[in-house]
Amino acid sequence: MIDPLADVVTLLKPTPTFSKVLSGAGRWRASRTEVGQPFYCVVLEGSLRLSVNGSELLILQADDFVLAPQVFSFAMTSIDPADDDHVCDAPMALPDGSFRFGDAAVAADAQWLAGLCAFGSPDAALLVSLLPELVLVRGDRRLATLVKLVRDESRAQRPAREVVLARLLEVLFIEALRSTQTGASPGLVRGLADTRLALAIRQMHESPEKPWTIAQLAKAAALSRSSFFDRFSRAVGVAPMAYLLSWRMAIAKNLLRRNEDGVAAIAARVGYSSASAFSAAFTRHVGLPPTQYAQDAADISRLLA
Repeated sequence: MIDPLADVVTLLKPTPTFSKVLSGAGRWRASRTEVGQPFYCVVLEGSLRLSVNGSELLILQADDFVLAPQVFSFAMTSIDPADDDHVCDAPMALPDGSFRFGDAAVAADAQWLAGLCAFGSPDAALLVSLLPELVLVRGDRRLATLVKLVRDESRAQRPAREVVLARLLEVLFIEALRSTQTGASPGLVRGLADTRLALAIRQMHESPEKPWTIAQLAKAAALSRSSFFDRFSRAVGVAPMAYLLSWRMAIAKNLLRRNEDGVAAIAARVGYSSASAFSAAFTRHVGLPPTQYAQDAADISRLLA
């Protein structure tokens, strides 16, 4: 069976860029701005407060896991934060390679692993829009074990380290996302949590080449057309045909970058009856004709080789 969530994460190609073990003691406050990278945090011991992208402060405890597919800022504090909201501590390096906020002379009240990733896909913005803005998983030791594996692998210099890290991060993303379906913000995860909508979403992913209509997708979901349209739009955050178009274009971009098929073959694989119809739709959606997009991707690959 096609798994839409695995489809999206696989196309995203997450890779680690930064990972640190941190701890806090006493009263402390820290903040950081980012450029839209994916952020994850798992609490190893104790408790702390965390706010991502200006959201309300969350109280996190041991084995809690947070994933934000796109983070622009985050702030952390001790449970009893420092008095001055505008003063943030700089972390101190400890002999064991970890970093400390607050008092380095006493035992830590909290310890956590925080990391940033990068998405290898040029379609990251499109694909991230299908995911929840924030994922919080509580007390899941399976996830905590995965994060510890990422931490250990990132520190080691073993053969095939980057390949192993990429695979671990794919599993980590999927595990985190599927652990929190019902409470997720609008996006693919929330759509898949609705058993009726999940039937239609899987059909779109399994057969993107079919000339789907709202009526056919509603029938797959065993809903009326109006109920399906409204329910899908609320859960996923976009209308059904807009989602289908975005997914088809993500597939097409991936195929064009791989340069294994001609434009006519790719057009057929993503539901267009002719190369010209596909080219027109692709150009509207991407801003470049398919042939130019493929050529640009090939040029970039040669420069990076």
